[in-house]
Amino acid sequence: VQLQASGGGLVQAGDSLRLSCAASGRTLSSYGVAWFRRAPGKEREFVAVINWRGSATYYADSVKGRFTISRDNAKNTVSLQMNSLKPEDTAVYICAAEDNQSNRLSTKPGRYDYWGQGTQVTVSS
Repeated sequence: VQLQASGGGLVQAGDSLRLSCAASGRTLSSYGVAWFRRAPGKEREFVAVINWRGSATYYADSVKGRFTISRDNAKNTVSLQMNSLKPEDTAVYICAAEDNQSNRLSTKPGRYDYWGQGTQVTVSS
């Protein structure tokens, strides 16, 4: 599976962005998909995950209530709607896929089989 993240950009605090993770080479419908982010000088951080059917989601506390992860298996994409953005959300956002047809929602990077290149999100104050 090849993953490509897009939709990043430069926005002001309080603005919204919608990121997209598009898959090619194989259908995403049997994969759990997560978003991680990596800010300058920081470790990679879990952001959100959705299970293979789209019936369950889980978020990091730092984004809960502001970000929403969703998927469209017909379009082979997973999206991350980011509202009320803060300067501390500035990072490279990366999507990852786990070959997982259970209801387990993985937050650990080591669980994921495929990774995209990432898209830069910069939030100015």
